[in-house]
Amino acid sequence: MLVVGLAHAADLVSQETAFQYIPKAVASSLEKSQIPQDAISISVMEIGQAHQGKEIQYFSKTALDWRSTEAMNPASTMKLVTTLAGLDILGPQYRWRTKLFTDGAIRQGVLKGNLYLQGSGDPKLIPEELARMMKDLQGLGIQKIDGNLIFDRSAYAPSVMEQNTIDGEALRAYNVTPDPLLYAFRTISFQMGKSRTADFIDINYTPALANFKINNEMQLVDRSCDSWKKDIRFEINPESGSASPNQSISASFSGAFPNGCKGVAYNVVALDANTFLTRGFIAAWELASGTWAQTPTGSNGIVPITARPLLQFEGINLADDVQDINKYSNNVMARQLMLTLALEKMGKPATTENGELVIQGWLKKMGLQFPELMIENGSGLSRNEAISAQHMNELLVTARKLAVAEAFYNSLPLAGSDGTMRNRLMTQLRKFLHLKKKPEARIKTGSLSDVRAISGYVISKSGKMYAVTSFINHPNAWRGLEAHDQLLAWLLEDGPEPKQAR
Repeated sequence: MLVVGLAHAADLVSQETAFQYIPKAVASSLEKSQIPQDAISISVMEIGQAHQGKEIQYFSKTALDWRSTEAMNPASTMKLVTTLAGLDILGPQYRWRTKLFTDGAIRQGVLKGNLYLQGSGDPKLIPEELARMMKDLQGLGIQKIDGNLIFDRSAYAPSVMEQNTIDGEALRAYNVTPDPLLYAFRTISFQMGKSRTADFIDINYTPALANFKINNEMQLVDRSCDSWKKDIRFEINPESGSASPNQSISASFSGAFPNGCKGVAYNVVALDANTFLTRGFIAAWELASGTWAQTPTGSNGIVPITARPLLQFEGINLADDVQDINKYSNNVMARQLMLTLALEKMGKPATTENGELVIQGWLKKMGLQFPELMIENGSGLSRNEAISAQHMNELLVTARKLAVAEAFYNSLPLAGSDGTMRNRLMTQLRKFLHLKKKPEARIKTGSLSDVRAISGYVISKSGKMYAVTSFINHPNAWRGLEAHDQLLAWLLEDGPEPKQAR
């Protein structure tokens, strides 16, 4: 009995050693990129399923483990925690509600009185949705509005709406702050390209904004489109918030624009929230053929108790929103989802602290204990957020057991096809074009300066499903994309075989 016991123990040690290694191609890439092996963590778990009567039981086993229990900065892969909790707690069909009230009355097609907008944090109140809202308003018999716009943002605590960037780039779209009445991500998207008919630059923009114009003083230069932004100078005048809605705001562009650019987007957060929403609402109402008795002002306020409800507008469902969050790594949408968890489960005003409490409570209910987990805002745009690769993978395994499994899986970027993985693994995936059932990688990416991360699922050429997470935290992390692609390519080829352990 003693001999058998020792042999069994030896087998366990041998098996454990086999788990703890870095695949050769990954190790070579790390060395070439001057990233030390103690700067990367990797967890790979094979996910299997067995039928017990009519039910499917999921199980997992460790296939590869390298420093997987280390707390690491996950960058945008933290969105997986937020979106899975959101889908399971709120349900894929959850819809945000924006409520409209008035302190006046509708008479002969005229709404005489102020229009109050009370937001709940709809993260995708985009121009198409605002146009739908305008039609709903007109469906109440309103053709003209004689009053001002009042914005009720009481759903969020003021602290979560304050600008606080980790890189000082307040005008960049990825740094937009949460807002219960967030319209079009508060981002003006300028589309630029060489005119088809002459040697000048065409500039258009979305969303439509009232009394907004473009001054284009850019010069075409004979150059490729690489680094096209570096010689563009942008100014807005007058500064946001200082202009009345009757006054024009000008966006001025000067500098050089390469003639090699066929069409690029210059995205900027240049207007304060009230100016942006006021001018966007005015433009949307006019595009819907609505009129004003006089150009309205827009200001903050609370819906009076005496105001009467006009409309409850429901936005896009959560499953579709989660696709945007994960495929395109939308930071403010992720942050607003976390705040929505706080709002729905703990009441207003929503805070990030309450959002974290809701997620931590959900993890506990799922039987997941992540003592190292640090959630600052739920988007990964943080120097403080942390989780281990092993625990991120445990989350991915748990996801397969939930009713929202497919909604979550389908929200992840598909390598070689869409989202942030659209241009990755193209060469590796071409090798499988002859297969009837093709392997695939559904991977959430993450990047900050000093951080590169991947987390998601790989279905290998033999049909095995792997949960894979890897974090690189190092000044040379930006060079680590190839190492991560090597890891994913290795899994597509059914990498974790004992003979390959070293």
